[in-house]
Amino acid sequence: MFQFKKYNIKHYDFSMMVFVFLLSGIGAYLVRLVEEEGEGLFKKQLMGIILGIGIVVIVSLIDYHFICQFYIPLYIINVVLLVAVRLFGITINNSKRWLDLKVFTFQPSELSKIITIIVLAKLFTMFRNKMNKFYILLLTGILTAIPTFFILIQTNLSTSIVIMFIFVIMIFAAGLSYKIILPILIIGIPAVLGLFWCIDQNYDIFFLTEYQQTRIASFLNPELDTSSDTMYQQDNSVEVIGSGRLTGKLLTEGIESLQSDTIPVSESDFIFSVAGEALGFIGGCVIIVLLSILIFKCISIARHAPDFIGMLIAIGVASMFMFQVFVNIGVATALLPNTGIPLPFVSYGLSSMVSSMIAIGLVMNISLQRKNKRG
Repeated sequence: MFQFKKYNIKHYDFSMMVFVFLLSGIGAYLVRLVEEEGEGLFKKQLMGIILGIGIVVIVSLIDYHFICQFYIPLYIINVVLLVAVRLFGITINNSKRWLDLKVFTFQPSELSKIITIIVLAKLFTMFRNKMNKFYILLLTGILTAIPTFFILIQTNLSTSIVIMFIFVIMIFAAGLSYKIILPILIIGIPAVLGLFWCIDQNYDIFFLTEYQQTRIASFLNPELDTSSDTMYQQDNSVEVIGSGRLTGKLLTEGIESLQSDTIPVSESDFIFSVAGEALGFIGGCVIIVLLSILIFKCISIARHAPDFIGMLIAIGVASMFMFQVFVNIGVATALLPNTGIPLPFVSYGLSSMVSSMIAIGLVMNISLQRKNKRG
């Protein structure tokens, strides 16, 4: 079951906790810089960090095999929560993604990423020797597509893409044959390029909202965009990041000179613009390095996991963090189309913080068992 007594505290990966704490601390400070008077975002973020650290400790001491036994109930809970959002959710910024729990708002799509990793790891382990069978690809694809669909219609394209990316990386890690992967790439890459071409030509894409298509079109042709709600955030983000120069305005001009608080949702989706302006190029690089080390540690733990399912969970978590870091920073620097996605441990948001902490707890338990087997 939980098997607390079998763990040796000497093998506990405290370094991972340190990186998480550093990133969370930096994020909370950046949130404090941009919060408006009376919002209380900084206090809420601190509470989220304290709750998250507690979650990491608890989850890291629970055998991940025990958690994976409940993959069916977890999957059902995931779908039920997403359906509940569709029926009873509240709308914020034109997106219906949250459940109002009175005490706080909860975004089930964040938890959905963790549940998807657990469910896929269990299924791929069960069908490890049948990975190249068509019905296995169809089954796992459909099971992933169901929650992804409910997330997409929220409208939450960014999280939908994260889940699809997790699925692709995990099925590759599970041993899918190159004979299947190559034809998918040969078809998939031109299909994606064709999608961008259709959007650029103003063709209607049935599975994307008009707002989502407008954002992509604005990214493809920024010089033609004259609206105030598509490229506005990214243009301002690039400007304030550049204004931070090498060491940031905090050291050279003081807190009164910061302008990143004028960017909409700067505390979450555009938190990296706050870091660039306040802490400069050096501060932005520190955040990237800390996140990179965390991702590398997840991959390293996956390589030395005690079993197949542990490897898949760690790979799934690494892929989730890697994609979110790439997209969040890519959007903030206008290298990618504008889409809302949090920077792990740094962006404001209780749901994102809790899901990221659960993910770290799972990976730390895998690491703890690996070292037990060697010790």
